[in-house]
Amino acid sequence: MSDRRTRRPSSVYRHGTEPDPRFSLANERTYLAWIRTSLAFLAGGVALEALGLSLHPGFRLAASVLLIVAGILTPLQAWIGWARTERALRLDRPLPSALLSVPIAAVVMIVGVLVSLGILFA
Repeated sequence: MSDRRTRRPSSVYRHGTEPDPRFSLANERTYLAWIRTSLAFLAGGVALEALGLSLHPGFRLAASVLLIVAGILTPLQAWIGWARTERALRLDRPLPSALLSVPIAAVVMIVGVLVSLGILFA
């Protein structure tokens, strides 16, 4: 078993005791899902602009920028969420909620509206 002092980040691993590995692995899978979501946002934002779809240019640009910003912020959610959840598991506390899940959902809804408007006003 590795020494707690050598594991990083120490802000997570210096607390509590080792949880059931299944829970830590599930937490890691959630982290990776947030990372995949980030990549999808970035790809979607770039694709909207790069493909030159016949959308109103202003709406297309706004949707692209929102997707790219969401893609940049989502890894922050992934990292903070992973650390908060791992710490809660180690301390046998209730699991925290995702900090950015509501704002990210709002961005997706706004992008949908912008793309719809871009189609209507093209």
